[in-house]
Amino acid sequence: MKKDLLAPVSRPPLGSRREPASGGGEGVLSLFAQLGRAPDVEAPDLVAVDATDRLLLDTAAELLATCGPGEVAVVDDSHGALTLGAVALHGAGDVRVHQDLLVGELALARNAERTRLTGTYRSLPLGPELAAGARLVLVQAPKGLEALREIAEVVAASAAPDVTVLVGGRVKHMTHAMNDVLRGSFGEVSATLARQKSRVLIAREPRPGPSSFPRCQHHDDLDLTVCASGAAFAGSRIDIGTRALLRSLDRMATAGTALDLGCGTGVLAAALARSRPALAVLAVDQSAAAVASATATAAANGLADRIRVVRDDAAASVAAGSVDLVVCNPPFHVGAAVVTTAADRLFSAATRVLRPGGELWTVYNSSLRYKPVLARIVGPTKVVDADAKFTVTVSTRR
Repeated sequence: MKKDLLAPVSRPPLGSRREPASGGGEGVLSLFAQLGRAPDVEAPDLVAVDATDRLLLDTAAELLATCGPGEVAVVDDSHGALTLGAVALHGAGDVRVHQDLLVGELALARNAERTRLTGTYRSLPLGPELAAGARLVLVQAPKGLEALREIAEVVAASAAPDVTVLVGGRVKHMTHAMNDVLRGSFGEVSATLARQKSRVLIAREPRPGPSSFPRCQHHDDLDLTVCASGAAFAGSRIDIGTRALLRSLDRMATAGTALDLGCGTGVLAAALARSRPALAVLAVDQSAAAVASATATAAANGLADRIRVVRDDAAASVAAGSVDLVVCNPPFHVGAAVVTTAADRLFSAATRVLRPGGELWTVYNSSLRYKPVLARIVGPTKVVDADAKFTVTVSTRR
């Protein structure tokens, strides 16, 4: 019978008998009480520190005590709890961190300043420098298997031979397939007992191999090649919301400058640039994976000199009133929660960067009925396409 790799391992979790270096529970509470989500989306059911952060740090305690400076790496630390916890509670030094979302980086920086831990870590891209020589890697499990695969490949290729990788997540989101993904890059994969509905997967014995990313796919119906890093939304496919916007491409106003806001893999930016040779196209996203993907997509379609791709939060780097046309397929989820304020921030950003009379074209789940919100935030809004799943609107900047 095949062994259930999500079943509890026979040995106790790493660090289960060790108290935090700061002096126990009071130190943990003191540190975590100071952490916030800002500038990330705030909502009653969203927190800066969760049970998975706590379990990962407890599980890693004994290994953290044996790691020297630069031997600990952290991946996708939501708002800094893992990084700052490793430093303040367990004495880690020169921690290397990769966070896909820019708001996570900014939250970590604010939390480090608040807790007087600025300078104790380095933010790096997901690549060899992040994991080189690392003996312990703490990972908040990403939502997608391909994101986990890319993390595992990067770590296995660059970390120390005795590296231990701890991947933590909520039990309801963890699957047997995650074990299979990790086993593609590591010889040993096991799991801890669940605690407070969270669990940690443990990977050891790295098996270095070639990278699988970015992955590119040519879509014959659009004559467009889409490239995607592991964490990119929809991968190299084209999601149906983006396809709904693409159907309206010819109806969009003549423009000299266009912005793909929250560009993902850069499909809309590439389609605009190819269909309008005189158009200057900017693509922005807060996701490092999205920026890498959009850059690769532009290059794969011979548009690298036509599309400028920038990582920023809600078009913060774009001058006010400088854009004629904005296209946006916004997110409506933060983690597992439907949080429409994530889209509201992008709509407000579009309003700021559009010139008066400029257009915002967007698509959203029809059940959300966003037309009144767009009319209030941006300006006069009309529905140009709609079905049971998606609605496409155009809003004219007041």
